[in-house]
Amino acid sequence: MTSPLYTLDVAHPPRHPDVVEEALLDAWERVRNSSEQNLIKVIHGYGSGGKGGSTKEVVRNWLFRRRERFRGIVYGEDYTLHNTEVQEIRKEIGHYDDQDLTFPNPGITIIWVK
Repeated sequence: MTSPLYTLDVAHPPRHPDVVEEALLDAWERVRNSSEQNLIKVIHGYGSGGKGGSTKEVVRNWLFRRRERFRGIVYGEDYTLHNTEVQEIRKEIGHYDDQDLTFPNPGITIIWVK
């Protein structure tokens, strides 16, 4: 069985913002056209300064500008089993394994694709 979660790592190695946005678009198209995947986990990192990195900002700004394309967006710091949107996702698409679901992680963002 294929996981409903597609993982996209744009933090390792660090990339130019244009490359990050192109990777996000490719991932969105892949999942949108998939019959088995509904979610994208974007690993963007948190930055070494302790307040979020530039890649995280690129990812979240890209998502904000295209928010009508998604059923939901869950920031990693809110990605727990207690989050109502996570509960809704799991109710609709079923339970899935993800090690980041145990503890909040500000270095990721979850995208629920329409």
